[in-house]
Amino acid sequence: MKNYILVLAMVLSFMACKEEQKVEVVEVSKEMAVNYKSFGEEIIADDAVAVKSMAEHYKVMNAGDSINSKMVAKVDEVCQAKGCWMKLNLENGEQVMVKFKDYGFFMPKDIKGKEVIVNGKAYVKEVSVDEQRHYAEDGGETAEAIAAITKPKRTYSFEADGVLLKE
Repeated sequence: MKNYILVLAMVLSFMACKEEQKVEVVEVSKEMAVNYKSFGEEIIADDAVAVKSMAEHYKVMNAGDSINSKMVAKVDEVCQAKGCWMKLNLENGEQVMVKFKDYGFFMPKDIKGKEVIVNGKAYVKEVSVDEQRHYAEDGGETAEAIAAITKPKRTYSFEADGVLLKE
């Protein structure tokens, strides 16, 4: 009789453990349900830095400094000529200009406001007047706005080798 009770207790404890594991697996699969469209090199969404944290990194960098990084941000603007660059919102009133390594890929032109994960090299550079005017033209700015660009500008930049677009 003691053996019967012992076996019954063991079976019940195994079944109880098994049920708990099923619940955990369901929770994990719900988290993984986020879908991304991939551009450039294949990257994963794991270990991406929040945009506010990346904004702090940019503040302490000097022109010419660079760091390898992966960050999550919202798209403010995309090149309307062919999707060859985009500007991401750093959530502090600043933007980061993203170009794509070796112009190896382009982004869709209609992704303003969408979330992306970019992987590559973050750096600070000084942008010439001519380059600023070129980007303003690509962005569809007016002739007056383009003519108003008269000084070089310190900018936050990012060369992405891979991008994930949240669907």
